[in-house]
Amino acid sequence: MAAAQVNENILYQPDESPPHLASLGHGFQMIMGMLAMMAATTSIIARAGGQPDSYLSWIFFTALAVCGLGAILQTVRVWRFGSGYALSVITATPFIAVCITALLAGGPAMLSSLIAVSALVQFALISRLSLLRRIITPAVAGTVLMLVAATVISVVLGRLPDTPEGTPQAAAPIIASVTLVVVLGIRLFASGVWQQWGPILGILAGCVLAVPFGVYDLQNLIDAPWIGIPPIVWAGFDFSLGTAFWALLPGFVIVNLAVSINSISDTVAIQQVAWRRPRATDFRVVQ
Repeated sequence: MAAAQVNENILYQPDESPPHLASLGHGFQMIMGMLAMMAATTSIIARAGGQPDSYLSWIFFTALAVCGLGAILQTVRVWRFGSGYALSVITATPFIAVCITALLAGGPAMLSSLIAVSALVQFALISRLSLLRRIITPAVAGTVLMLVAATVISVVLGRLPDTPEGTPQAAAPIIASVTLVVVLGIRLFASGVWQQWGPILGILAGCVLAVPFGVYDLQNLIDAPWIGIPPIVWAGFDFSLGTAFWALLPGFVIVNLAVSINSISDTVAIQQVAWRRPRATDFRVVQ
């Protein structure tokens, strides 16, 4: 039998301990990427859902706390919880459209209820993962997620004109285009090391360009407290189970399925590329 091909490009396997400086750099990349994703997702949902700044601060804080704890748990692995791999836990953009609809239809309480109830689908899916692993392939997951993400595009494009008064009309499209070009340019033409920094550099380019257009308010950044807990504005759950709840629940279930399928595919793919010598996928880790 031929010897398994060894991937010498992998510096550190999951069972190896990299130097502290390398770990710090990798952690910084993860945190910056997570922060950018959480800020974008929560701000779009809160603004388009007609919620005040206090609600935006609260959901960003809770997302930061939950995703941070989730990322730690994924890495260290406690009993059956966590994968043992350095996986980012972030807010899922496919939820944007359904969350905005829920906020407009019933407010934060209904949104919390729909998320909690539809999340039970993930537990049911994972408990039967052994039966579904031949059906849920990366191609299937990618197709489903692209279809769901397509519903978000109209929401994001609809937010482009939402700029401060007196801002040039072309400011938002120009800033968005430059950000996208930087991210894609780094992804397509830069070396492997620089590709890891693509999203962060793209966001930085967009922020720098936003300053002369008057879109980026530096005073808010200066005045904002960097450490603290925002006022609690959680509205609890609304389990009145009215018409709006049942009308929106199927959409949340579908999005949960799509995100779960994509996460399963990601975890399978990460196992395949994380070791120098190929090994069989451990589906207990995926669960």
